[in-house]
Amino acid sequence: MLGDERPPAKLLLVEGQDDKHVVWHLQNTLAPELEFDCEESGSKDELLDAISVEMKQDERRSLGIMMDADDDLTARWNAIAYRLRDANVEPPEQPEPGGTIIPGDPRIGIWLMPDNSTPGELEDFVTKLVPEDDPVWPLAERYIDDIPSEHRKFKRKESRAKLHAWLATRREPRKMGLAISAKDLDAEV
Repeated sequence: MLGDERPPAKLLLVEGQDDKHVVWHLQNTLAPELEFDCEESGSKDELLDAISVEMKQDERRSLGIMMDADDDLTARWNAIAYRLRDANVEPPEQPEPGGTIIPGDPRIGIWLMPDNSTPGELEDFVTKLVPEDDPVWPLAERYIDDIPSEHRKFKRKESRAKLHAWLATRREPRKMGLAISAKDLDAEV
């Protein structure tokens, strides 16, 4: 801490810059009255390492943890649960479908992208914000699906490739967070 800066009372830990910007734009669009800081960790391991440090901050009232479940929701949950137990907090055996809240001091909230129930990542969540009747979405999906496997550099990240292909077709192509504020993505769903 520099000078007399105090740690924020409410903090959300996220993996990277895209996560931070999506959260910021969703918060500004859906709940501008909410006040919390959002800190990008840089990687999954750095986020996991930050959990016990951030829980111990004197001023901390709430700590949110948002990570991609990636290919193994259970493994990701267990990694977070291990850090919480190490800090004397007992998490549930598995994530709650509507989001996991653990009362205490600080109160802890956990969300595994995309939906706290299935494997995936931020882009899988954001894909659900593409307007249902968008005529370009099926074309973006088909474009990615038609790339021969030997030319696919993205391997298992199909949802990410499809979403970014779709974002590239907007009048003003933007990153995910800005696409929320520009109403290209429908945050009201």
